[in-house]
Amino acid sequence: MRRLNGLAAAVAMMLAGSSAFAAETAPQQTNIAAAWNAPATTTVVSSERTFYNGATPLSGTLFAPATGQNLPVVVVFHAATIATRDQPLYRHLVQMLPALGVAVFIFDRRGSGKSGGAPADGDYEALADDGIAALHMLTHEPRIDPKRIGFWGLSQGGWISLLAASRTHDAAFAVAISAPMTTPDVQMIFATSNILRIKGYSQADIDEAVAARKAVDDFERGKLDRKSAQARVDAASTKPWFPLIYMSKTFHDPDQSGWAKEIRHDPLATLDQVKVPTLVIYGAADPWVPAKLSVEALTASAARHPNITTRVIAGADHDMMLSASPAAQIDPAGLKAQAPEAPEYFAILASWLTAQGIARAPSAH
Repeated sequence: MRRLNGLAAAVAMMLAGSSAFAAETAPQQTNIAAAWNAPATTTVVSSERTFYNGATPLSGTLFAPATGQNLPVVVVFHAATIATRDQPLYRHLVQMLPALGVAVFIFDRRGSGKSGGAPADGDYEALADDGIAALHMLTHEPRIDPKRIGFWGLSQGGWISLLAASRTHDAAFAVAISAPMTTPDVQMIFATSNILRIKGYSQADIDEAVAARKAVDDFERGKLDRKSAQARVDAASTKPWFPLIYMSKTFHDPDQSGWAKEIRHDPLATLDQVKVPTLVIYGAADPWVPAKLSVEALTASAARHPNITTRVIAGADHDMMLSASPAAQIDPAGLKAQAPEAPEYFAILASWLTAQGIARAPSAH
C-alpha cells in the first residue's frame, strides 16, 4: 500500500480522536463554550438545490467551504436501507471533505424526503441517472470546477456510484465503499447466511434458508417454475428464522418484480465501462458483503482495470465501523445509526483523493 501522506495521516488522527457523530451540543452549553472558542479554519456553508432527471424533481443540499473557487464535488449515492440526506452515515463527508477543499452534494433518493417521483424499485440505472443529473446541475454552479465532480456511495450506493461513472463521460472519479463484486442475489445469500450464524442457527437451517432464496432467484431468472419455488418458500416460512432472511411469503412474476431487475445487475460488467480513477474499499469484518470473493474478482481482473485501487481495512465492518458487535451489525433497528469510525478508512479516502488532484491541504490563516 502506498505510504499515507501527511494530509491523510492528519485527517485520520483528527477523526479517530473524537466521534464524528456525537449528539448536537445543547444551546446553553454552546453559549458557555463561546467564552473559549477559537475561529475555525474552515467554515462549511450549506444550500439547498432542486434539479431534474427528466420530469422527476430531486432535492439535495450542497455543503461547501465558505471560501475558495473551482471546488471539486463528491455526489453521494445512498445505501439500500437509507434514502435521505440527513443520515449519520454522511456526516463524516460533510465534516471531513470541505476542510480538504472538496464540496459534498447529498440528495434525497427519488420518492423519499423532498425528492419527487416513484421509488426506483430495483432500477439501478434510474438511480445512477439521478446522480448524473445532479452532476450536470453542479457544472453550472459558479464556484464548482465542472471537470472535478465524481461519485461516492456505500453498499448499494457503491454499486450505483460505479454504474453512474460508467454511464457518463463527465465524471472525474468514483468511490465505492462495501460494494460487492457479485450479483445482488449472491450477496444476499452471503448476508442472510451470516445473519443466521450470528443468531446461533444450525447449518441445516442455513442450508434451508439458502435453498428458499435460490428457489425464488431461479424463478425470477426463468429457471424454475412458480409452484416449485413457492413450495420452498412455504416450507421456510414456518421456521422461526424466516423473518431474518429478508424474504416475503409471496413474490412477483419477473416482469413485475423489482428483485428480478436487481439480480440482473453485474458489477464486474459495469467495471469494464468505468474509465475514471476508482477507489474500492472493503471492511475485512463485513458480514453483509463477501469481501474476500470481491477482492479476488478485482485482483483477477486487475490487468483490465488499471484505474481501480482496492483496499481492505482490518477490523472494519460494512459501515467502516470498528466498535459494533456482530449482533449490532445485523440489527435492522440500528442500521441507520451506523457510520464510519475506522481511522484507516479516513486516511485512505483523503490520501487517494489527494493523489487524484481532488483534495488539497487545508488553507492556513
